[in-house]
Amino acid sequence: MSTSSSSAAERDFKREFLKILFIVFVILSIFFLIFFVNHHENNKYIIKTLELNGSAEEGDALFKINCVGCHGISARGLVGPDLHKITKRLNDKEIIKQVTGGLTPPMPSFEIDPVNMSNLLKYLHSLE
Repeated sequence: MSTSSSSAAERDFKREFLKILFIVFVILSIFFLIFFVNHHENNKYIIKTLELNGSAEEGDALFKINCVGCHGISARGLVGPDLHKITKRLNDKEIIKQVTGGLTPPMPSFEIDPVNMSNLLKYLHSLE
């Protein structure tokens, strides 16, 4: 009789193991889909931004509204770094990710449309 209870225990263990494996698979699939969709959306945003030819004057105005508190009126840095020659240190994609993601604390993330991001990029390129 111990054989049948052993087989029943093995079957129960296999069922539980398969349930857990299935749940882990579903959770990992959800995370992968979220990452993929978000990454795809970010790429579309970056591509659209880089297709535009922004205005340095509009970017300067945007900078003065949003950025001078940390980077200073002349973009020489205060709390945030000096932004002169930033386009030599970071490429445009990296700058876009920095601005929209606030990747280095204490920099906040900004929700900025592609036109204004293109304007800001043009302004940053004028600081060279």
